[in-house]
This record gives sequence, C-alpha cells and structure tokens, in this order.
Amino acid sequence: MSLDNPMSFFDVSGKVALITGASGAFGAVAARCLSGAGVRVVLAAGNADAMAEVAATCTGRTHQINARPDSEAACAAMVEEAVATFGQLDILVVASGMNKVAKIGDMDPSTFEGVMDANVTQSWLMARAAAGQMQAQGAGGKIVLMSSARGLLGHPAGYTAYCASKAAVDGMTKALGCELGPTGITVNAIAPTVFRSPLTAWMFEDTPEATAVRDGFLSRVPKGRLGEPEDLAGPLLFLSSRASDFYTGHILYADGGYTAG
Repeated sequence: MSLDNPMSFFDVSGKVALITGASGAFGAVAARCLSGAGVRVVLAAGNADAMAEVAATCTGRTHQINARPDSEAACAAMVEEAVATFGQLDILVVASGMNKVAKIGDMDPSTFEGVMDANVTQSWLMARAAAGQMQAQGAGGKIVLMSSARGLLGHPAGYTAYCASKAAVDGMTKALGCELGPTGITVNAIAPTVFRSPLTAWMFEDTPEATAVRDGFLSRVPKGRLGEPEDLAGPLLFLSSRASDFYTGHILYADGGYTAG
C-alpha cells in the first residue's frame, strides 16, 4: 500500500467473504457491496428463495448455503464449505439476527432468550468458527458484526431484549478485538439507526402515521434523514479492507449523528 495510491488501501479483490443472514437487508447490502468490489462471496441464509434473489443481484462469483448459524456444528460447516468452495476465508460478516418487540411484562422469557441467542450467541459461534480458520491460514482476517444504535441507547417501546442483545454484541466486539488483535484479525461492528429495508419501508411512506413517526425521529438526527442501504456500504468496505488494519474493537455508528446528540 502507498499513500501515492490511497485507493489501494480499499482493494479487496480476490478475497473470500462469508455473509450470514444474507437474505436480510444488511446481508443483501454486504453481498452486493463486496461482490461488486471483487470479493468471492459465500451467502448463508435460512430462506433459500430470498437468498437466491440476493445472489442474482451480485456481480461476482457467489456460493449459497441454505443454513443459519444456530449451532456450533452449523457455523463450523459454513466455514468449511466456504473454504472448500473458494480455498480460503478472509472476511466474515454476521448480518443474521432478529428482534421481538414487547414490554417486559408481556414478553415471555423464551422470547427474550431467543433474541439473545440469535443476536449474541450465534454471533459468538460464527466469530469463533471464522477466527479459527483465519488463524490457521496465518494471514489475519476481518470480522464485522452487526450492532445497532440500540446497543447504546434504550427505547421505550419494548426493546429490552433487542437493546440488551446489541449491547452484548458491542461488548463482544471490544473483547474479541483485544483477544484477536495479536493474530492480525480485526473485529469491528457496524451500528446503524433506522435505514430503508422491508421492515422499515413504512417509515418512508407519505402517510400521516409514517410522517408523524418519521418527523419525531428525525428531530433527533442531525443529518435530517433516514438511512439508505448505500450508507452501510462505505463502512463495510472500510472494515473489510486493509484500510482498517489498525482499527479493531470499534463500534462504527452509521446513524446520521443520532448517537452523538
């Protein structure tokens, strides 16, 4: 790398990335972004049809695995299949997860545990499997976890499970960044606020309900707008490339300044 050619810092062509939750909103952004940058992408998701639609939008080589990271064996198998397909694993993007909204008195403990498992335990299992492979390769690697502005801020509408799970992801990111730093593996997280997806599309609509909710939310966002999928692409490319080699254990807020105020 050279300061005379700074774009080389962001060159990820020829790398191999495994993306879990590839059929979801962030997973789709990651797949298109990394594929477009020349990365060979392994997509993993439980919804095979939706994953195939994402794969069709990718411009480079892809491979699809119809599985979720819901067990140690499943995570190990995903990593093994990625390596068997493309020969190595350089980047892990954990885009899988879930949210269940309910006030604490109405939330069943099993629901709370399910959110924690999907967002925390499965992220840990996937990072564990990928880190083992990256260490065996001896060339470092990039692990990008999915957090949220709700890992830092609470919410009054029944987000105790989600906020707790994302705060745990933040702590995991910092701990793994410290633990894996000496091996050349960086671990960071992207933490967005509301951005356009099938689940949030209603907030972008021109209806009285959407306008009221959106205006109330945007009054606390310095940039004055909701997020677009493209707003996540730049941070992802940075955290997946050599440009971020000296950055680990960080939570990168893609939130238009929401958490700054």
